[in-house]
Amino acid sequence: MIDRTGERFGRLVITRFIRVDKNWNYIWECKCDCGNIINVRYNNLLNGSTKSCGCLKRERTIERSTKHGLSGGQGNYTRLYRIWLNMRRRCNNRRDQDYPYYGGRGIKVYKEWDNYAAFHDWAMKNGYADHLTLDRINNNGDYCPENCRWATRKEQARNTRQNHFITFNGKTMTIAEWAEYVGVSSTVLRTRLYRGWPIERALTRPVNNSKEAV
Repeated sequence: MIDRTGERFGRLVITRFIRVDKNWNYIWECKCDCGNIINVRYNNLLNGSTKSCGCLKRERTIERSTKHGLSGGQGNYTRLYRIWLNMRRRCNNRRDQDYPYYGGRGIKVYKEWDNYAAFHDWAMKNGYADHLTLDRINNNGDYCPENCRWATRKEQARNTRQNHFITFNGKTMTIAEWAEYVGVSSTVLRTRLYRGWPIERALTRPVNNSKEAV
């Protein structure tokens, strides 16, 4: 076997041999110019089907998106275009500080939304407004039309992975939503539950004073 270490193909430089797969394809580890490491079949490097870790395709997609005029142009991006950029950055860029919470958890972006025009079209047809944020209904689900909506920051805050959901009398809501529903502060309700109060008592007992001795 010929040592291919150091050979360059597009943005990729071969760093070491990995294995031969079941179809007798030679798999090599490559480092992309952007810093990402990927494993690639040597034939895909030779025929040019793989030229980067994927960053080249993403950059070309962004370039195409800026040409249709929907982005606002370089240096003057619209708010919606920045939302699209940030969504894809969190899911695709391993070097991004938020990647472990999105792409690192397996969360992906709907393939058609790699095209900003398609995302823009969906947003305009589904209630986008400047005071709303992009929210995933299921926080473990992908960014896709079926799992995304435009929500207020308050609604989105209630839909985070860290939220504690409570079920009482057949209704399930977050602590913040229950607090608002029964008319107590979320701090009081959290304290009651932390101290071991039964859910019924925590939700139904009136607050007698500001310190609420329990």
